[in-house]
Amino acid sequence: MKRNLIDASQLELEDKVVSIKRVTKVVKGGRNFRFTALVVVGDGNGHVGAGLGKAAEIPEAIRKGKEDAMKKLVTVARDDNNSITHDFVGKYGSAEMLLKRAPEGTGVIAGGPARAVIELAGIKNIRTKCMGSRNKQNVVLATIEGLRQLKTPEEVAKLRGKSVDEILA
Repeated sequence: MKRNLIDASQLELEDKVVSIKRVTKVVKGGRNFRFTALVVVGDGNGHVGAGLGKAAEIPEAIRKGKEDAMKKLVTVARDDNNSITHDFVGKYGSAEMLLKRAPEGTGVIAGGPARAVIELAGIKNIRTKCMGSRNKQNVVLATIEGLRQLKTPEEVAKLRGKSVDEILA
């Protein structure tokens, strides 16, 4: 499937740090400590991405993670009540994320890592369930993969050669 590149410089992006981990490499002279930061960026208007940054200091790792996330932005299909267009299961590794449509007033029902992605994507009404692995990085990437694969009724109608009314009926 063809990916559309999104120009991050045209968007006003917010970022959220999902997790910071200290990793250790044991070498001859002792231990080398480094940090990895999982960062999610989004404009709150249908664009979201996640990135991983690694560095010797935490602020540098966060900066690198933010840059990586800006390179991996995806567009999210939303309906008129700021929910997703249809139910979907996003998969990444052994993590699965069930994304369900919700009516107006439901709010965001999602766990920590998935909540960061959904809020920065600009979705206001959704229900989610994390199935399989609870690994934060895989949950974030499964959520983004699920949101990326959503289609609008117009896209589905075009693919099937039908009208939008026939699809929604």
